[in-house]
Order: sequence, then C-alpha cells, then structure tokens
Amino acid sequence: MAHEPEPEAGAGETLVRVTAVGICGSDLHWYEDGAIGDAKLERPLVPGHEGAGVITSGPRRGERVAIDPAIPCETCRTCREGRQNLCYNIRFSGHGVTDGMLREVMPWPSHRLHPLPDTVSDVAGAMLEPLGVALWSLDLGRVPFGGTVAVVGCGPVGLLLIQLLRAAGVSHLIAVEPLMHRREAAAKWGADEVLDPYPSAETATGPDFSACGVDVAFEMVGNDDGVRIAMEAVRPGGRVVLGGIPGSDKTTFRASLARGKELEIAMVRRMGEVYPRTIDLAARGVVALDPLVTSQMPLAESAAAFTAAQRRTGLKVVITP
Repeated sequence: MAHEPEPEAGAGETLVRVTAVGICGSDLHWYEDGAIGDAKLERPLVPGHEGAGVITSGPRRGERVAIDPAIPCETCRTCREGRQNLCYNIRFSGHGVTDGMLREVMPWPSHRLHPLPDTVSDVAGAMLEPLGVALWSLDLGRVPFGGTVAVVGCGPVGLLLIQLLRAAGVSHLIAVEPLMHRREAAAKWGADEVLDPYPSAETATGPDFSACGVDVAFEMVGNDDGVRIAMEAVRPGGRVVLGGIPGSDKTTFRASLARGKELEIAMVRRMGEVYPRTIDLAARGVVALDPLVTSQMPLAESAAAFTAAQRRTGLKVVITP
C-alpha cells in the first residue's frame, strides 16, 4: 500500500476522510486491463468512484457526505444544456489522471459533497453512485407506467434497477442472469420471472427470449451476448438501454434483428445530476442498499477485495478505509 504526503484542499475544495468505497466493474477493468474502452492508464492511478466519507475541516466539519465522483467543467456546451455527464472536460474520480477514493483522506470540490441523512449508512452512501447509474438508466428507458421490462445482468446495478422498476409500477419484470446467487437476489428484490440465459444439463437450448415481448430491455452486462438477449426480449418498436461497459470497447449485434424491430437504442454514460434523488430514495427506504453489500474489507486488504470482486461469488464488495 502506497504512502503519500498528507493532502491539502485547494480553492473550492474540502478534505474528506473516506469511510466506504465500493468496487465497480469499471474498477476491475482498470485492475485487469489497465484500460476502459479507449481510455488507457498513463501513470499509476488510485481507483475508486463509489464513496462516502466525513468532512474533516471547515464549517462543515464532521458532516457525513456522499462523494459525487464527477467534476464537470460547468462551462462547455453540454454542461450549459444541463447534461453534465457528457461534459467535454469532465474529471472523474479514479479515471484517467484523476485519483479516486481508495485512500484515507482526499480533497474534493465542496459542491460535489452531498449531505447524508442519519438513516443512510456510510456503506449505503457508497452505493448511491451505482444507484444513480440505475436511476439514470431508468430515466433513459422511458418505461411506460404499468409496462413490461427485462433486465439482462443482475450485478449490483441490475439489482438496484430491478428495485427501482418495481417501485415505478411495472406490471411484469423479467430478470436474466447466469449466476444462481444473483438470480435468487433478483427474485428477492422484485423480478416476477428469472431466467438463466444458457442451456441447462436437461435442455439443449436456452430460453426463447423472443417470446418475452417487453416494452423496454435493459442490458447491464457489457458483452454482446447480453445485447443480443436484450434485443431479442424487447417487442417490435420497443427500446433497448445499453448500460454495460464492454472490455473490448466494441459492441456488436445483428443489424437485421435491431432493424427488423425498428428498435430505439439508448446508451448510458454514467449518470446525470441525480444524487439528490438517490439520497431521497435511500432515506425513504424505497431501495435496499446495505443488503447488497456482501463483503467489507479494510484498505490494507484492497488487493484481496479486488480478487473477491473478480470472483463474483457475492454481490458487492466495499472497502472501508
């Protein structure tokens, strides 16, 4: 574990003692490949973008906060249009050259530190970032009230999306996931139907996803098989939301399948300005965050935490500096 000089807060920044950091699939891309899509590491990077902490100095000293990992420039065209997640000059915690949250103390812009209510734990505060991605995906999905949906991939974001969809009043929710413990979690948190995408020992073929005919399908896997299943599951004229991050920086699908159904395809880029909404949902108990965390480890055991996350034997691994 590296030891660095005590950090100092710059203009407009506040020092935060980090209390919880979740390990995300994109962190695993950095860890395994040294890259995410077209972004490649140019120097050693401190990862971590799902976090909570306590402000250590100034007028907000002692305040528990969720740390919004995105720092948009606020001046480019997309920022002025209210689409800060598409900022041309965005800096993002644990991405590129911006060190992330896997450290004991970090400086961060004060206005990107959101107060946490007492009813939301530090670990749940770290889960607000994946909840935000799920919420933003739901926004992009434009799910009709009482509509039908499929969620392909039931990792933490997929499971949070299932909870949001159930709260949003969908009439039928199909979850698709190869790992049994995640299928069980999907059923626990609201899926009406849970499917294993691959053939079993008893059958020669997997499920017929074209029979699903849902209004909207969400792909939260990051591979072409997940995209195929989502496109097969949605009805003609339906909408497919692609939220997974492919390790190869490529997504391919059958054009005849997508064109034949005249599908609408939406791509997810992190999240919009949704932190206040996620905090409200967590505080009101609309979504369960703490139960998704199946492993907590100290900062000194970060390597073991990443290994545990790679194995995917649990749901969410959180490091507690």
